[in-house]
Amino acid sequence: MRRGRLRVYLGAAPGVGKTVAMLGEGRRRAERGQDVVVAVVETHGRAHTAAAAEGLEHVPRRRLAHPASPGTVLEEMDVDAVLARTPRHALVDELAHTNAPGSRHAKRWQDVEELLAAGIDVTTTVNVQHLESLNDVVAQITGVRQRETVPDDVVRSADAVELVDMSPQALRRRLAHGNVYAAERVDAALSNYFRVGNLTALRELALLWTADRVDAALALYRAEQGIDAPWGARERVVVALTGGPEGDALVRRAARVTQRAAGGELLALHVSRSDGLTGAAPDALARQRLLAESLGGSWHSVVGEDVATAILDFARGVNATHVVVGTSRRGRLAAALSPGVGQRVIDGSGDIDVHVVTHEAAAGRRGRAGARSAVPALPARRRAAGWALSVAGPAALTWLLHLTRVNHELPSELLLFLALVVGVALVGGMWPALLAALLSGLLANWFFTPPYRTLTIAEPANAVALLVLVSVGAAVAAVVDTAARRAREAARARAEADVLATLAGSVLRGAQAVPALLDRLVETFGLRGAALLERTRDAPGAADDGWRVLASTGCPPPVSPEAADASLPVDEHLSIALCGAPLSASDLRVLTAVAAQAGSLLERDRLREAARTARREEERTATRTALLAAVSHDLRTPLASVKASASTLRAFGAELDPADREVLLADVETSADRLQALVDNLLDMSRLDAGAVRARREAVALDEVVPRALAGLAPEQAAGVVLDVPEDLPLVDADAGLLERALGNVVENALRHAVPHAPGRPVEVTAGVVDDGGRRVVVRVVDRGPGIPDDRKAAAFSAFQRLGDAPGTLGVGLGLAVARGLVEASGGTVEADDTPGGGLTVVFSLPVAARVPAGPPSTREVPA
Repeated sequence: MRRGRLRVYLGAAPGVGKTVAMLGEGRRRAERGQDVVVAVVETHGRAHTAAAAEGLEHVPRRRLAHPASPGTVLEEMDVDAVLARTPRHALVDELAHTNAPGSRHAKRWQDVEELLAAGIDVTTTVNVQHLESLNDVVAQITGVRQRETVPDDVVRSADAVELVDMSPQALRRRLAHGNVYAAERVDAALSNYFRVGNLTALRELALLWTADRVDAALALYRAEQGIDAPWGARERVVVALTGGPEGDALVRRAARVTQRAAGGELLALHVSRSDGLTGAAPDALARQRLLAESLGGSWHSVVGEDVATAILDFARGVNATHVVVGTSRRGRLAAALSPGVGQRVIDGSGDIDVHVVTHEAAAGRRGRAGARSAVPALPARRRAAGWALSVAGPAALTWLLHLTRVNHELPSELLLFLALVVGVALVGGMWPALLAALLSGLLANWFFTPPYRTLTIAEPANAVALLVLVSVGAAVAAVVDTAARRAREAARARAEADVLATLAGSVLRGAQAVPALLDRLVETFGLRGAALLERTRDAPGAADDGWRVLASTGCPPPVSPEAADASLPVDEHLSIALCGAPLSASDLRVLTAVAAQAGSLLERDRLREAARTARREEERTATRTALLAAVSHDLRTPLASVKASASTLRAFGAELDPADREVLLADVETSADRLQALVDNLLDMSRLDAGAVRARREAVALDEVVPRALAGLAPEQAAGVVLDVPEDLPLVDADAGLLERALGNVVENALRHAVPHAPGRPVEVTAGVVDDGGRRVVVRVVDRGPGIPDDRKAAAFSAFQRLGDAPGTLGVGLGLAVARGLVEASGGTVEADDTPGGGLTVVFSLPVAARVPAGPPSTREVPA
């Protein structure tokens, strides 16, 4: 069976017309004779949407009873009915929708996957804010976190994604005309979610996401068709970097080229040779990488024997339209002998535009050659020994050969001189070996080549032999010197890599990146201390008072980079100050590479803290929103009751009989009690959140505390509670007042939810010792109500959670949250468990008191 095809209509916000576009597509298919059904469509009361759905066949929906709200019936797409109908095409609205409990799948997109697997083509709709990868971005823009999301892969795998676009101004006009929401919701929507800035940002997200998908489809098509030539559908600029001093200028120039066209992409590329010995400074590469990323680019590193070929292969692979390279730093002679990387890139670029950027380093001889000469291949002691051997060695060998002249011929003598040159090259490097080769040739010519003791050479063969001696000696010296240099560079690179890997690992494993980095620096390089300093804004040019310490370890931190033994600038505002012994050049090289990462680590820590702050603010905002939503009803209802009763008493008090007057007064008293309980819970919750509740723990007798906790119940409520608290229970270590309030809240909650569900079945309050050595006592509040699903038990103890909410529900969902907070402040725990046979059991676990108190237990209450 073939798999069905998926078409997605993507929108930036509700109301842009996705559902109407989907229904229009279904109508066009039906007019062409295709079998089309509407599996589910959400009209949200919009007349034009309902009109667009008329005339199409609708599959009846499945009706499900809400398990937590008896009497509430929910409608969902009937997957089995659609599969049994086997249409050619199905229209499924709102792909990110969360199905009701009891459905086959948790999400509607999973229902769509089943339809596609059955060979049914599906057309669906989704808003950009429901894409999983954009959830955090949308929440940051709009201040609203979407709870219903769909994985990006589901939408990306669609056979067609069509963007339903509309300008923010047009959408706001549509909203103002009442075509999106009901009239009473329009003003709030226009001033909150549907602000012009929000809609513009969401529209840009939708356009960019769609453009990325189109770009991926284009890359796939070019790969399938074997098209190597770049297509300039989107500006992509590749800047080639070597780690040289011109790198910063190249990155900035490439960024300017990228910004000339909207949607351009900057790619910074570094090509490493396969032997890993390019001479590029890691600190310079790290700095250029940070610069490229700060300008919106991405960093890429490839390995290749030929740099120019690697640059062009990468550029064609990413469909680049521009390549930016720097002017060659080689001298005129080298440029005349062979073309540089830039020229070879130009020669092989084809349709790719190549920008050759001049820079200050182009006129000099700085760069890789300078970097190589700055680091000697051999230690100074070996170089001195090589120079001494280059002078004394040929003289000593000449003396020995002269003493044994009768035992050998010229070829043997020249081979011995060549062996001496190789030995000098191994000891002292290239230049001493060249001197040894020159002296050996002169001495061999003077003493061992006829005519003797003259520089004249009689036989051409002898002249060739002497020339070969000097040439081979020079070549061997160069090879040995290069091998020694590369071995030394490889050893240094490996040591630096080990240090950087160790530092990076410790930082990644640490919770705080910057302190971990400083600790590892001090440990690795044997320093006394290190500090990260930031220049203050009010004194940018000051020395001692213009810096502040962000993080430090070891010795007292220096107050400025000038006061430190060594300092490593991170950028113009940050510097790492070091205390300890002087560092070698190689150590400073590694430290500079590490310092280049300090700024990004600091920024990461600050962003992480900002995210935590934003998350806390989001939670507080959600709490305030839930509080207003819940309290708006629970305050208004008793206040309205009090006002109605008081107004009746004022207007008709003299005419009322005593029984009616008593009913009105009781209504006023009951409503006031509800208000008092609500205010008490709100105050308790705020005190718990602020950490203002301080428990006075002491030995408490449960057989005294539990009855007092139920003393505030109305007589008809108290009749529905059965107590089983033995008098011989051990005393518990708790705050009596907090424990009373917690037990009272839980019992009231059980009476409120369980008694209407199971009339005639009382709430049981029992207590006993846990079988774990007698160290804990548990109190159980058992009801026979509807219970709480396992996946909602943890949420039930959060503030403002009301399972099975209905307009007439009493309370704001604070009872269990306050109870847990009070018990935990008193040293115990509260958990929810299932009651055998149905219902909820709330279990209080309290520690046994260590000693008997001298006086009676405390009965104080939490101050309101």
